[in-house]
Order: sequence, then structure tokens, then C-alpha cells
Amino acid sequence: MILPGATLGLLGGGQLGRMFVFAARSMGYRVIVLDPEADCPAAQVADRHLAAAYDDEHAMELLARECAAVTTEFENVPAASLEYLAARVPVRPGANAVAIAQDRALEKTFLREHGLATARFAIVDDAEAIASALREVGAPALLKTTRLGYDGKGQARVDDLDSAQRAFAALGGVRCVLEERVALQREISVVLGRGADGEVRCYPVTENWHRDGILDISLAPARVAEETRTHAMSMATAIAAKLDYCGVLAVEFFVSSDGRLLVNEFAPRPHNSGHWTLDAAITSQFEQQVRALCGLPLGDTRVFGGAAMLNLLGDLWHGAQASAWENILRQPGAKLHLYGKQEARVGRKMGHVTCLGETPELALESALRLKGELGIS
Repeated sequence: MILPGATLGLLGGGQLGRMFVFAARSMGYRVIVLDPEADCPAAQVADRHLAAAYDDEHAMELLARECAAVTTEFENVPAASLEYLAARVPVRPGANAVAIAQDRALEKTFLREHGLATARFAIVDDAEAIASALREVGAPALLKTTRLGYDGKGQARVDDLDSAQRAFAALGGVRCVLEERVALQREISVVLGRGADGEVRCYPVTENWHRDGILDISLAPARVAEETRTHAMSMATAIAAKLDYCGVLAVEFFVSSDGRLLVNEFAPRPHNSGHWTLDAAITSQFEQQVRALCGLPLGDTRVFGGAAMLNLLGDLWHGAQASAWENILRQPGAKLHLYGKQEARVGRKMGHVTCLGETPELALESALRLKGELGIS
């Protein structure tokens, strides 16, 4: 075990890193953050910030020398950097799991090879492959770049060969995945912690709504059938085991209109749909990340009642922001979290509010009421 008093390394300084630092420091650890952005959210609260590229050898040597273990806050850190560090210090999750998660083609292929259900898909390496991919997958479909796509970016809807060819060109002609557009009943996710010894603790299944490709509201526990709940947790646990994973893992699922449970994607880190655990679970997903990284016993994932998390995007800063904080802070059971970002851009995640209630339905009612007061469409 790596006990409190040790120094931990973190690749990435966004809001997920900031919340990891809060959890680690409250448990008695020091944290060094590596992020090229001078005033990133995690740097504001870390013990030390290395403002350098993720593949900067001097910065990585310092992390390996000063830190007892290293983790990452997002999946687009170069896998080669994780491999470099892993030869010198424990790195959790491992480079292989991160490399699979950061490439949609590798991710979808991994899931299919291990018998885990997904929407139909085909890999598009070049423009000539579009027609055969469309015949295999069918239309309507989604064309997604294999790398660097998130929050609805790097993807386009296609309805026929002509629109698919235009979309491929608009996405830069890079390698893509063409994926069946599934008629949805709902979207859910499972966040879990897995230790190096294989111990797994799942949080309750979360129900998610998106707006313009960005997560809008997460509700926990999800209002789904027990069979769906247990199946989702079983599939997420299987993915973690197949990856030989250590850390916090989030798995997103589609529940199709005909009742199929399909894996959409997984993230090798804490997840936006798990932010409610900060206020409603005995152990938050960020404390769980610290525990898994340090080889500590995983924490209890039981929850208190229901929770609905509402994302606060930069759009709010360009509207009636002056009254927003008063509306939030006046509402009983509402917990405000701001990320310390200096520039509020439309669509940028600037913070979130967790609305607590005795039941998920009451928590959702509070979140929707607050959403209306804030003028969020």
C-alpha cells in the first residue's frame, strides 16, 4: 500500500484532475500535476504543477523520481508516456487500457472480440471503404473519428452514401468508425472501481440525458429494471477484468427501443456521469481513484437517497449568470461545484450542481426546476 504522506503524480489538469487532487489531499497525499496549460483547474489546488507537454522527458523523469504512483485524468495522454513512467513507477490504469480507450476502432474491436454487445459498426480507413461500410452497417448511421472525439465532437450523422462521403471529408479524411444509429429507450452508465487484486466495487447504475452531444443531466440510481441493472454491472465488470484494469472505469450503454443493452464506449478514468458521487455516495469516484492507485481497500459505494447532476456549461456565463448562483444556493439539497476555468466558452463544462432527494424522482424534480430557473433550454 502507498499510505498518506506519499506524493502522487497526475497527467492532466482539467476538472477531473482538480477533483482528484481535492480527494487525494483530503486523504493526506501530496499531488504533482503535469499539464501544459499554465492555469489549468487542477494546478490551482495541486502541491506542484509541471507546465510541460505530456511527453516532456524532463517532466516525466521528475514524476518518476518524486511520485510513489502515477495516474491520468483523461484518455488522450500519449500511451508512450504511460509506458515510460510504468517502467519506473506504478501507473494505474495501465498504458494498454488507455491506448484501447483512446481509439474507437481498437475499443469497438476489443468489445466485439470479447463477446460484448455493441451497435453494428465498420472501420473506415479511407474514402473507398465508405460504401462497403455503409452496406455492412446500414443507414441511418453515425460516422465518428477514431481519435480525439468527445462531447459530440468528431462525429456526423449520415443517411446515405452521399452524406457519408461528405461527412468523411468534413471530418478531415481521417480513420473513422461507421456505427449503427440505434433507436434509444435511454442511455445509462456504470462507474466502478477495480483494485490491483481484482476487487470490484460498482456504483449504482446512472441514467443520462444529453443536449447537443454533451451530458446534460445524470440521475442515480437509474430508473431501470433490475435485470438491466445487473446486466450492465456484469458487462462493466467483465470489461474491467478483460483489460486487467486498475482504477476507476466508466462504461456507457445504450438501452435500445427493443430492449437490447449495448456498450457504447468506456473511459479509463472518473466520468462526468459519476460526479453525483461527490455528494451522494459514501465514497466518491475520485476518492476511489486514489484508493485504487495506492493499493488501498476500495471504498463503500452505497448512496444516500437519490441524486441528479446538472452540468453547467459556458452558455450560462453568457446569459443571466448574476442570478444563477443565488438560484442554486437558495435551493434546498443543491450542491454547487465550479471548476476554476478562466474562460467560459459556449458548450464548455464550467461546473455542475448535484440535487439531492430522498428518491431519484424527487432529485430529478429539483434538478429540472433549477434548470428552468437558470434558463437552460
